[in-house]
This record gives sequence, structure tokens and C-alpha cells, in this order.
Amino acid sequence: MPSATPAAVRKQIAEHKPEPIYLIVGDDEAEMSELAAAISTIVEDELRAFNLERLYANDKGVTPSSIVQSARTLPMLGDRRVVIVLRAERILKPKRRGKASEIDDDGPLAADEEPPGDLDALEEYAMRPEPRTTLVVIAADVDRQRKVYKALQKHATIVECWGLRGSKDARVDPRDAMRAADAMVRQAVTAAGQHIEPAASRLLAARAGTDISRLRADLERLLLFAAGQAVITVQDAQEVVSLETAQDDWAVTNAIGRSDARDALRQLALALESGGVPYQILGQLAWYVREKMAAMNPNRVPAAIEALFRTDLELKSSGGDPRVLLERLVVELCRR
Repeated sequence: MPSATPAAVRKQIAEHKPEPIYLIVGDDEAEMSELAAAISTIVEDELRAFNLERLYANDKGVTPSSIVQSARTLPMLGDRRVVIVLRAERILKPKRRGKASEIDDDGPLAADEEPPGDLDALEEYAMRPEPRTTLVVIAADVDRQRKVYKALQKHATIVECWGLRGSKDARVDPRDAMRAADAMVRQAVTAAGQHIEPAASRLLAARAGTDISRLRADLERLLLFAAGQAVITVQDAQEVVSLETAQDDWAVTNAIGRSDARDALRQLALALESGGVPYQILGQLAWYVREKMAAMNPNRVPAAIEALFRTDLELKSSGGDPRVLLERLVVELCRR
């Protein structure tokens, strides 16, 4: 089947004419996530508990056969079911089993990282998909030599989301990438109801190069930093860039000490975006409660410790997005 652009897929969804299988591949995680969310709107809100399913291919219980089984399940009450498979590179571009000396991009290969062996089930499904199901397979990359990819290439609609590169193997002119990034920055700022100085948008574009993830992260920080301003200046952009490269390890706890939730959340975002480890940040917050809060306002300590224990348990049990869990904890600690 032919490939499609994200815009073309959104048009299909708006017309309620989805394809039976979409393979979405690329490095632009935000675009892929938004596209999957758009496809999921095919299912009525009140029926999503029955007819919308998200599977993670890197979960041990998820195999090609279980994916097919979910896709073959008929919709309940509604006319269409949507199955979204995330992290599908484990199936479509797996780490191959080998000796410890064999190294791939992510380090030594491990036996448990070999993909499930029942790929024939997914290949057969690609040839005979369930007409009342839309299967969405999302992968960071694919091995184009594998039979399962060739089956999807022939029967699925492939959507490539390579951000500023256009395609995985494209040779990008840096000037073209910068123009595309600059346009993306200005469009996002306009959508936020603000204006941005040309030099500021060019600074973010030049810094990103062809890295769409870096551009989106810088842009998110800039919009957060300049929230409420009519015009975003080049000084604002420079400040955001310098904040990332010279992040104060204790900026979050310092903001909590001032009960400044807005700045604490901003500093938390900066810390995480610059590679901060959630458990390390949690440890800093625990130190703050034990050493600082106990001295300044001991009456708040019992509730703070309870919030710390709850967050620690949820992080260890995968009880939610670590960023969301830490944001909730920070807001609680900022309350007077």
C-alpha cells in the first residue's frame, strides 16, 4: 500500500475512513504520539474502555500472537476497534542474540532481548486484517530486510515521521533543516498566542540541527519560561539555553523552600530534560524534607514524608509517569 503523510492520515480520520493497518515509524516521538491519539478518536469516548487498547511490545506478555488476538477481537457496541502497539521496534528491529562480545547501538546483546518468535502471526494478519479493527504499529525504526516488515510494507499504510530529516537516510542540507525548525518554532509560538523575535527562533533552530527531540524540548522550555509574555525575545531564548547547560542541582528544592510552585515545576522540567534521574531527584526532595523543612516548619513534615513514601512506591511499581509523579509531589511540598 502507498505511504501517507501525517496530514493525509488526519484527513482520513476526519472523514472516518481509516485504513486497517498503519505503521508509523520515525524519531519524532511527539508527532507519532499525536497521530496515534488522532486515530484513537475513531472510537467514541464512552466506548474506549472496550474498543481502544494500547499494547507495549517491550512488555514480556506482548507477542505478535497476542497483538493479533487483540486485533481480531470484534468491537463491542461500536462499529470499530483501535489497537495501538507502542515500542514495536522490539518486533520490527530487534536486538539479535549473540555472544557477549557482539555490540549494537545500545550495548551488549542480551538473550531476553530477542523478539518473540511467532512473527508469522503478524505477517498473516497483515495479509488478512480484521476489517472492523484499525491496528496502529509505532516503532522508532524497522529492519527493512525482515519478512514481517515486507508484509507490512505491502499491505499496511506506512507513515514516516522523521522530524527535520524528512526520511531516515536522507542527506539533509543544514540550511533546509534550519528553515524547517525555524518555521516550526514560529508556528508553535503563534499557536500559543505569542510572538517571537526572529533571532530567538533562529537560535533554537540552529541549536537543534536535525534533532527534532532537542528542538521540541527547547521549545517546550522556552514557552514555559516565557509564559504570559506577549513577545519572546532572544534574551529569553538565551536564558533557556543557558539554564539547561548550567542547571543548578538544587534549584528544585530552593524553589520549594520559597513555596514557589511555578518555578519549582519549571526547574523540575529543566532537570529531567537535561538527563536528571527521577530517583536522584526524589532523594534530593527527601533530604530537603528531613533537613530543611524539619527545621523551618516541622508541622508540615508528617504529610511531606507520607507524600514522599507514596511517590517512592509509585515510582518503584511503575504506578505512573515519573515526571507526573514528581510534579505532583513538588506541588504538594510547595503548599504552605
